[in-house]
Amino acid sequence: MPHAPITLAKMRERFTSAVVCDALDAAGFPNQSPRIAFRQLTVPGVLIGRCKTTLWADMAHVDPKPYELELKAVDTCQPDDILIAAAGGSMRSGIWGELLSTAARNAGCVGAIVDGAVRDVRQMAAMGFPVYALGTIIYDSKDRQRVIDLDVPIEIDGVAFHPGDLVIADLDGIVVVPRAVEADVVQAAWAKVNAENEVRDAIKAGMPATDAFNKYGVL
Repeated sequence: MPHAPITLAKMRERFTSAVVCDALDAAGFPNQSPRIAFRQLTVPGVLIGRCKTTLWADMAHVDPKPYELELKAVDTCQPDDILIAAAGGSMRSGIWGELLSTAARNAGCVGAIVDGAVRDVRQMAAMGFPVYALGTIIYDSKDRQRVIDLDVPIEIDGVAFHPGDLVIADLDGIVVVPRAVEADVVQAAWAKVNAENEVRDAIKAGMPATDAFNKYGVL
């Protein structure tokens, strides 16, 4: 009998980055989470959606077409997209802020993950827009950094993010699920969430942790 579909809405209610990372480990994909320390800068909770990728580069000259591709990126977002900015960890400027967040959300984007710096954190928090980044810088990106490509495979800390891949972010970290194994990994993560709930209840009821692991095989 086929499994009932596990929608993004259901994932947002139950999934964490850690449980999805465990499911990827079990599926033979042990390198799906960047090890660099992203900060959850604006709102708490779990962010789940699909990768909308942008590739950024530092620059040291006057940009003849400032903001051109980053504006195109936000205007072409689809519902449930998460804007992924691969900026090589550069802290040269705050490449994401309030106005881009507003435009992206209007197009259906549900959050941003920036391998670099952002600004306007207070405003983005007030609008409830989830943003993960390495830190904050007040400098504008104009003539400092720019998008050089979008909707292409990118890498962050050696982890590949492809357009449309499922991505999960929370306080523990960020994990990306390749499309080729998404169905199996999502089902496995769903099963692990339910098993962890049983283990938690058993331990709360007084079962020793060793006995709980031997019975359920989950930790």
